[in-house]
Amino acid sequence: MLKFMQMLFLFALILAYYCVRSSGNDSPPLVLGYYQETCPAVEEIVQRIVEIAVLKDPRMAASLLRLHFHDCFVMGCDASVLLDNFGSMLSEKQAGPNANSLRGFEVIDEIKDIIEDTCPGVVSCADILAIAARDAVSLRGGPTWDVHLSRRDSLTASFNGANQFIPAPNSTLDTLIANFHQQGLDTADLVALSGSHTLGKARCLSFKQGIYADKNAAETFGYLERDEMYIKALRSLCPISGKDNILSPLDLETPARFDNQYFENIIEGRGLLISDNVLVDDDDEDSEIRNLVFDYASDQKYFFDSFVKSMIKMGNINVLTGYNHGEIRRNCRFINS
Repeated sequence: MLKFMQMLFLFALILAYYCVRSSGNDSPPLVLGYYQETCPAVEEIVQRIVEIAVLKDPRMAASLLRLHFHDCFVMGCDASVLLDNFGSMLSEKQAGPNANSLRGFEVIDEIKDIIEDTCPGVVSCADILAIAARDAVSLRGGPTWDVHLSRRDSLTASFNGANQFIPAPNSTLDTLIANFHQQGLDTADLVALSGSHTLGKARCLSFKQGIYADKNAAETFGYLERDEMYIKALRSLCPISGKDNILSPLDLETPARFDNQYFENIIEGRGLLISDNVLVDDDDEDSEIRNLVFDYASDQKYFFDSFVKSMIKMGNINVLTGYNHGEIRRNCRFINS
């Protein structure tokens, strides 16, 4: 009996400790294997649904990766990007960087429905986004990594934040550095995460400004000379007026495979977006950003290792953890109340 009381007392102390941590300013850290007891099949479910979605539509891999990125850059990795309009709250889906562009919501809905049937009220939408992004990369030939979990879902969205903090496709290098710095990410993270543009497509609207810029404008944007044949091909696809929603691969060489070809492309003047090409704009041989581009172009393993580190770092931006923060949504599109 005495031993039982001692164990009960120890349990109470541990519980009190975590309650204090959850109620303070510092949330508990993310945990590896967090759902091992409460929902052990969660990663298997996510992987299966993502694999089916990517087989049906290879572009979906890039879309799911982008969903996680756009979520984390607005208020943190809290699934705010998944919320629909409700009452006076404007959805981040309607913001400029996301409207008619962000995809994959139905895949996340399907994953959430199956998980709720399996272990209701346990797994957050924010964690689903993080796992799905990892699996999307891996399924297209990229690296894999352990995803630390226990994120909780936000109770609101930030339409203004989505317009303010998500980097634009025509961003200058200084603007990109500032955007990433606001999220606690450095220039090494900027280059590594830009490598995600080895997958996916972009609308003419996103890159038309760059392909029709004159020489002086190009110097203003700050990127080196681009491949003339590539520019001609893009102009034939995207006339100066109209056809804004026509799609072009971000990586013309290997558009459906996660590899380091993106970095070779921008070195050779075949980056699609202005924000791609500015990474090689600096003639300074000691430029960290420029040197990383060349390093990643010549060493895929180095790129993969750096990408994994930066993805894990990004996945920790302003996460909500602990019972006093956020909630576990039953439906990723709406808060529970």
